Amino acid sequence: MSVYLSDTGGVETLPLEQYVLGVLAAEMPSDFGIEAMKAQAIAARTFIVKRLAAGDRSGVPDGSADVTDTVTHQAYLSKAALAAWKQAGKGAALQKLQQAVNDTAGMIMTYDGKPISALFFSASGGYTENSEDYWSERIPYLRSVPSPWDAKIDPSYKETVQMPVQEIYSKLGLSAASLPALAGTGTGQAAQTAASLFTVLDRTQGESIKEIRIGGKLFTGREVREKLGLRSSRFDIKVQQNEALITTYGYGHGVGMSQWGANGMAQEGYSAADILKHYYTGISLESSSKFLK
Repeated sequence: MSVYLSDTGGVETLPLEQYVLGVLAAEMPSDFGIEAMKAQAIAARTFIVKRLAAGDRSGVPDGSADVTDTVTHQAYLSKAALAAWKQAGKGAALQKLQQAVNDTAGMIMTYDGKPISALFFSASGGYTENSEDYWSERIPYLRSVPSPWDAKIDPSYKETVQMPVQEIYSKLGLSAASLPALAGTGTGQAAQTAASLFTVLDRTQGESIKEIRIGGKLFTGREVREKLGLRSSRFDIKVQQNEALITTYGYGHGVGMSQWGANGMAQEGYSAADILKHYYTGISLESSSKFLK
């Protein structure tokens, strides 16, 4: 298989399992539990096997390779980058990653006999999301499930950012003329005005914001997350004078496997298969050889 290297514009051709190693090194911290790493290796392998089986080269400049090394597909560390790990004293970490790849060699996830879209993300806000609550398509194995481990072990699980309300309006394409004066907010009518600027109308099954009214206009939680550069679409907003305090929970789109959740499960003794079957509803584990010629 082949990978387009975005830094150089070159193409690296390599065996599939070497690619899985490069993805694992790029996508998951090497101090995570070995069973979490195995789960990530299987997810990474499933992603590429699905593309290879379909002959899908979308998103690659000039279709010159099977995938890029960016998050458009999966982040990937080149053979040269991994070779530098040994020189940097990271040989033990690389050996651990290699074990995760070797122990799961050829293993992928399927649903109804076909490789799945093995989506994953960094950390949940307590639950994963149904696929249709972030994208439009309902996918039966991408269902909202509890993920309580993230809050226990992810040091960045909860983050609060401060942003001027006027800046929020600008980034959302709202007219500043519709923004009422907020100075002195704290009591009485001024506080009520501030609170009414951001009205959450609906939340997803995973407790992220599904729909919110801002400045009289409706937005999805995803739209707000992306336009404001927030860590997730599970967030709360409080207004103090002309500033908004936005608290996010988790990091990423929330669909599929939570990496921090997987690590928490690994710490509690769950196997890679346990982890995958928790985050991907109704999947089976099969050999990739069945799908590659």
